Amino acid sequence: MSTELRRLRNYIDGEFRDAADGRTTEVVNPATGEAYATAPLSGQADVDAAMAAAAAAFPAWRDTTPAERQKALLKIADAFEERAEDLIAAEVENTGKPIGLTRSEEIPPMVDQIRFFAGAARMLEGRSAGEYMDGLTSFVRREPVGVCAQVAPWNYPMMMAVWKFAPALAAGNTVVLKPSDTTPASTVLIADIIGSILPKGVFNVICGDRDTGRMMVEHPTPAMASITGSVRAGMSVAESASKDLKRVHLELGGKAPVVVFEDTDIAKAVEGISVAGFFNAGQDCTAATRVLVHESIHDEFVSALAKAASETKTGQPDDEDVLYGPLNNPNQLKQVSGFIERLPAHAKVVAGGHQVGDQGYFFAPTVVSGLLQDDEIIQNEVFGPVITVQSFTDEQQAIEYANGVEYALASSVWTKDHARAMRLSRALDFGCVWINTHIPLVAEMPHGGFKKSGYGKDLSGYGFEDYTRIKHVMTSLDD
Repeated sequence: MSTELRRLRNYIDGEFRDAADGRTTEVVNPATGEAYATAPLSGQADVDAAMAAAAAAFPAWRDTTPAERQKALLKIADAFEERAEDLIAAEVENTGKPIGLTRSEEIPPMVDQIRFFAGAARMLEGRSAGEYMDGLTSFVRREPVGVCAQVAPWNYPMMMAVWKFAPALAAGNTVVLKPSDTTPASTVLIADIIGSILPKGVFNVICGDRDTGRMMVEHPTPAMASITGSVRAGMSVAESASKDLKRVHLELGGKAPVVVFEDTDIAKAVEGISVAGFFNAGQDCTAATRVLVHESIHDEFVSALAKAASETKTGQPDDEDVLYGPLNNPNQLKQVSGFIERLPAHAKVVAGGHQVGDQGYFFAPTVVSGLLQDDEIIQNEVFGPVITVQSFTDEQQAIEYANGVEYALASSVWTKDHARAMRLSRALDFGCVWINTHIPLVAEMPHGGFKKSGYGKDLSGYGFEDYTRIKHVMTSLDD
């Protein structure tokens, strides 16, 4: 007997709709490997409709006062708190994440981030007007860019949706947001929550695959395209957006170095690094995936990290003892497994290295040592619960190894030497450097990288400004 699948729908111009041509895709719960819903496979007609709705809504939303936009965002934050259990249920079905951790680690920061941008809406201060030529006064206006095409990833579907829509709406833009084709459920629920608060057309959600995303970016209406995803996807977006010179905001991959010096408290470092490496099944662009340890403590550190991995548990969402759930989809499981299968002979798997169970897409907490700088698993993003370990001889080599990848999103330094920490914070070529910690984020501080990790900032006032444009106004003082 087959179970009837729940039907998810697009949210366009204030109403829920099926795809214009009726096409759908199945949505699978990665903890079970079984389909639980269908979602629209949106095509050009759906993209056109969403863009038209956002464009029509833009003038009125642009002209609202900052206070009005703040009020709307505060209502959205309150509604998220009120519907927290519904959001958790949708996200857990989306991703297979532990229920308790989703409740404690995702809902509070999401609500806080929305409230931060609600406040930011009223804090866009410009430089004072002034006379830079005789008889003329200049001032600067900050304005919303217009319609924003936004594509969110599958690793944090609802939180990344917040990172996209909150600054865009606060600045006075309208939004067409596409969730990943594997995790649309929580974003569709967000549309239902927001729909009763915002004017129709201000916030739109369309489901679909990479072709749907490409249609959004190539569409002539949006003034800006924002994506969180892979380097390959980011490069494709940048290329497509270049054809009509859209603004582009890219938050892409990471390969975070974790530099551990000989004076570090090993037990404390191992505890922090193992959580930061395995949390969310390592499906985090800032995950502590690439550990560089001073040679004098290398063996002791590897032994302690392997023990921590063996004590880390993955499993079903309702198991309160698990740190993380499954990988998102069978392709991701294949990718992570492939890195382990292709390890060079000099590498050693000291913990994990295998799939867990025969239901869903679970992978064991894994630690690999004995690696060299040019090894595939060092240079490329695994995006799974895999921590690699290399040794270094001195500070200069640590910096060389840390910077010696194409990614530049996040990093951390573990040492009791303050001067050394300051030198490393300057030398490390990454958008974030943590010292004696790894992975905490706050709404007030920017998140974003360099090199192939993309450009533009999420969170903070910098992220807010990314969704604005600057206009110079000059007026004559003559009668």
